[in-house]
Amino acid sequence: MSKIGIFFGTDAGSTRLVAKKIFSLLGEELADKPKNINRVKPEELLQYDALILGTPSYGIGDLPGLGAGCQERSWQEFVPSLDGADLSGKRIALFGLGHQERYASRFASSLIQLYRVFYDYGAEMIGRWSTEGYTFEHSDSIIDNQFVGLVLDQRGQPHLTDERIRIWLAQITPQLLPVLAEAA
Repeated sequence: MSKIGIFFGTDAGSTRLVAKKIFSLLGEELADKPKNINRVKPEELLQYDALILGTPSYGIGDLPGLGAGCQERSWQEFVPSLDGADLSGKRIALFGLGHQERYASRFASSLIQLYRVFYDYGAEMIGRWSTEGYTFEHSDSIIDNQFVGLVLDQRGQPHLTDERIRIWLAQITPQLLPVLAEAA
């Protein structure tokens, strides 16, 4: 598909709001409207070659879903439906939400689970994000001293969210555009 697909898992709605902000900044010329992962079939996600995927953090570094204490189905229920899909040729950027004060020992650790799933299926993962400006003890979502995607703290640092999204999109959009051109 020649647009960026934006998919998210959510429970309280914060990840949905961030996905909508991302869509608003990208515009409908570049991206399709964000979709909740609990309302799509695998082929809807797989039709895109450029993707932005978002997740809240639940449990102890689990993918969010019913088993992690969410009220609704989410990534935990969706991922098995991919059933070993070949995602080679797809370029994916991730964003995740977490609360660095309340969950300092596992800040935004669900993001690494989403990263591993799509990386293991062959996707090219982009959009790493600096750990500077955050205060936490540990996060599983760090590789080579960077988060594997954009991390936002809507509870502790909501005033930084919009600027972080703008900077991150300026970083990833030029990396997603060539994939869109190839798909066209």
